[in-house]
Amino acid sequence: MSKRVYISADYSEDSGDRNVVETLNKWGTDNLHKVDFIDMSKVVSGSVSNDPDCRPCDLKQEFNRQINASSAVIIVIGDKTASRTAGSSCSRATKDQINCSCTPYKQNINGSKPCKVSMTCSPGADDDVGNINAYSYLRHEFEQAKKRKKPIIVVYNSLQKETNWLPSYMADYESDAQPFWIKNNYGEKVGNYAYVKQVLGYE
Repeated sequence: MSKRVYISADYSEDSGDRNVVETLNKWGTDNLHKVDFIDMSKVVSGSVSNDPDCRPCDLKQEFNRQINASSAVIIVIGDKTASRTAGSSCSRATKDQINCSCTPYKQNINGSKPCKVSMTCSPGADDDVGNINAYSYLRHEFEQAKKRKKPIIVVYNSLQKETNWLPSYMADYESDAQPFWIKNNYGEKVGNYAYVKQVLGYE
């Protein structure tokens, strides 16, 4: 039986962790693996971000939906993860609408627009993480997965444990986080499929 697994990772063109995501996606499309990986790049390239007025809060709401529909969440930690702030510029939670503005997704050259959120409310204990917040996209995904009690698998984009890469808000996962890469019998760097398969519950 296949599992729908959400991937949270840094997609920066020059220093992100796309290599891990690409390997996971390959595992999800061949005949040897039965995992349906849903990575963030697929989410943001879909219908939500096609809206010319897509805002960070719209993306976070979509992340919530995708995470809720997933069986588990894999979080890829690279050397820049802890310092990434994309998605964290929203001030609507603490300011009136008239005093807030933001830049629609991938439209920095067009400048900011007035906030379109007229009403806000604090999420309840059983609600999703509110999409109006000052979390980075990466932290929002983590907090949503934790709140919805999804199995969270943390892997370093490295051949060894890189505990100093772990964001402070993920400190509780330090003992569980593992390197994604291993060396095979030929000395080649390959993804540790056996580990990912095990933590996802496949025999």
